[in-house]
Amino acid sequence: MLKKKSFTLIEIIIVIIIIALLAALALPGFGVTRERTLDKEAKTSLLLMRAAERIYNLEMGFYFPSPAASTTDVSLVNANLKLRLPATPKTIYWNYNVDSVNQQINATRNKTGGRSFAVTFGSDTITCTPNSDTCP
Repeated sequence: MLKKKSFTLIEIIIVIIIIALLAALALPGFGVTRERTLDKEAKTSLLLMRAAERIYNLEMGFYFPSPAASTTDVSLVNANLKLRLPATPKTIYWNYNVDSVNQQINATRNKTGGRSFAVTFGSDTITCTPNSDTCP
């Protein structure tokens, strides 16, 4: 007679408990890492948009959008500054505002109590608001 080897119910329950504990330890760290990654996305996009604004100004003689205007339409920014920022609702985590009056680009998080980053056309410094507690 052949003897079948298999796991006991206790062994399976112990493995499930161990996996659940590891998942419980990993999930809080995942949220923090995700937010940091999204912050880096915003900062990189702002610096890329600022560089594209400088090129646009050299070519056209003024910053995009036309003088004394601003836009939050990402598809217009992509078309005029020749960029490929995410523009579909499933991939948008940031609202961008290009303001040629103040020569500033803002990125605001699509989340209640989220952060906002800003960079001016002539600066490499990115500022974060509302305060240092929520800014990296």
